[in-house]
Amino acid sequence: MKKLILFLSAALFLLACGEESRHVDANDVTLKFTSTWNIYENCGLDENENVIYNGIPWGGLVGNFLEQNMPSDLSGYESVTFEFIDPLPVPVQVVVANKFKTVGKPGLTSLTCYFDGQDVTSVNEIVLQPHDSCNIRISNVYLTPGNNTKWVPTRIWKGECAFENWTGGFVLKPENFASANEGDKLEFIFEVNKDDPETKYWVFKTIYNTTDETLEGNDSELNEWGCASVSSTATSYRIRLTAKDVENLRKYGAFVNGYYINVTQVNLLRKQVSYDE
Repeated sequence: MKKLILFLSAALFLLACGEESRHVDANDVTLKFTSTWNIYENCGLDENENVIYNGIPWGGLVGNFLEQNMPSDLSGYESVTFEFIDPLPVPVQVVVANKFKTVGKPGLTSLTCYFDGQDVTSVNEIVLQPHDSCNIRISNVYLTPGNNTKWVPTRIWKGECAFENWTGGFVLKPENFASANEGDKLEFIFEVNKDDPETKYWVFKTIYNTTDETLEGNDSELNEWGCASVSSTATSYRIRLTAKDVENLRKYGAFVNGYYINVTQVNLLRKQVSYDE
C-alpha cells in the first residue's frame, strides 16, 4: 500500500502542477510497475517519472498487466524493453507471466525480453528481478508491436545429448547455417536433469566451433564463464543471431555444451510476415 501511495502522490503532483505525464504512448507501460514482490523492497517515481527501485536478492519489481482482473493478451507485441538511467549494478532477469525470462548482466543500459515462440495471450504480470541487492533507476518500459508476424522453425539437429557435468556436447555444422540471416534465432529444445537433488542450476554454453569465443547474440545473458542459465522448468532456450554470429556460424558452426541438460532438438527460427487478417 505504501508503494502504491508513492505512485499516486507523484501522479497527483503532476496534475496539480498542470503537467502532462511523459508516459502517454500506448506502448509505454512504465507506470504499470507500481509494486514489489517482497515487503523489504520499495519502489516509487521521482520528479521526472523515472521508476526508482530498491531491490533485494530474488525480489522483484512488478508490472501489473491485469485489466478488470483479467490477464492481458500481448500477442500483438514482440518484446518488452527496460531502459535504465544508470548501467545495471548487478545481474537482473525479466520474467514474463512466470513462464519465460531473459537475463541481463551488469553494465547494460537496456534489456529486451523477446516474446517469439512463447504464449503471451494471458499475461498477468512482468517482473524485473535482481540477483542481488541494488538500486535501479528506470526511465522507460515499453512494448514493441509485432503483430502479423510469426516464427517458423527449421530443424537443424535432432538426437539425445545429455550434458551431465560438462560431459558430452555436440556440434552444429556450418552448412546448417547456410540460409541463416541476422535476426534469426537458434532454438534448443531440452529437459533439465533433476535426478541429482544436489543440482541447483542448469546452464548452456555455446561457442563457435574450434574456438573459445561465445556467440554474440546472447552476450547480455552470459556469466563470467560465458554460460547462460535456464530455470528448472524451462524446456527451450533461444539465441537471437547477430550479423557476426551468422558470419562465424557459416564458417565454423557451433559447439554446444552445458550442465545437467538433456537436449533433443535444435531449430533455426525465421521471422516471417503474414498479411492475413
